[in-house]
Amino acid sequence: MNQLISVVKSDNSLSGESNLHSAKFPMPFYRQLGRTDLTVSCLGIGGGGGISSEDTLYAFDQGINFFFYSSDLHHFIYQNMASGLRQLCGRGSSVREKVVLAAVTYIKSPESLFGTLMDQFEELGIDYIDVLFWGWVGDRDGGVIQDCFEHSPYLRGTNTVYQRYVEESYGASERLKKMGAVRYIGASFHNLDHAQAWLNHPFLDVVMVRHNPAHRTAQKKIFANLDSQDPQRSGIVTFKSIGEHIIPSPALPEWCWRPDIPDYYRYSLSQNCVDVALMGATNRQEIDEAIAAVKKGKLSPAEIEHINIYGDIFRYGLNINQIHPFQLFKLLRQPQT
Repeated sequence: MNQLISVVKSDNSLSGESNLHSAKFPMPFYRQLGRTDLTVSCLGIGGGGGISSEDTLYAFDQGINFFFYSSDLHHFIYQNMASGLRQLCGRGSSVREKVVLAAVTYIKSPESLFGTLMDQFEELGIDYIDVLFWGWVGDRDGGVIQDCFEHSPYLRGTNTVYQRYVEESYGASERLKKMGAVRYIGASFHNLDHAQAWLNHPFLDVVMVRHNPAHRTAQKKIFANLDSQDPQRSGIVTFKSIGEHIIPSPALPEWCWRPDIPDYYRYSLSQNCVDVALMGATNRQEIDEAIAAVKKGKLSPAEIEHINIYGDIFRYGLNINQIHPFQLFKLLRQPQT
């Protein structure tokens, strides 16, 4: 092992920093969200990190247009961005059509849905929601979530029952008439078998799944089952790009390449058919760093392999002496894209 490390350290192609270039692996900042007609930024902002309204507006000014909001779970954190979203998405906003507002409810009950919608509409002063997510679909939610999805025809688009409810409560508007109260339906899955079963289903437009180097199951069960050329495929949003198993950095030799936090967003966005990587950003510095990173382009296959090894160190509790020398060599060698 020591001999191998000496070879690596003396290799002139290695450096203390990752050599990242984008010419070979471009990544558009904006893309269509699956089969929807929504144009989204590849980075999205969720309120779970407690981001302020001022920094929410800053993110929009920097080009991020996908925002994820909750009014019925961890609302004391999410409400920090409420004022900013009201400015961007509220009635009378001049930029509303440039924003994709994703709202989520964790109350999986069609009977309670109208009350949930009213909370969202009242707090943000909005005409419509672009994507309404059913949240946290877990192991025991098979039958329940089917009932929720079967409400899609009554909820999604114009001339629906829920649109009429909203019009009665808040008054009709031209935007509401044109868009409907809810434009598209999404679901946030914690059970990937459920996600796989509903992939590309006509009742479900957008699928959200956890994905990071320590949790790669979505690559086999979800991403591999999508065709990038299929105009009817589900839109894909990833969350928890920086899992609890990734930070802090492992105890590896100082010459090992350590991915920066934004590299984990690039890791998800380099996968097949991933449209948006959701950030739990806390401030504008993190927003700037993430945008700068994704502008470098997708990770190369070599860089992805590096990060896979890095993730396995956390997932399986490996230490440096348990890593095969060949794997260690690949981890130490800097990307050459």
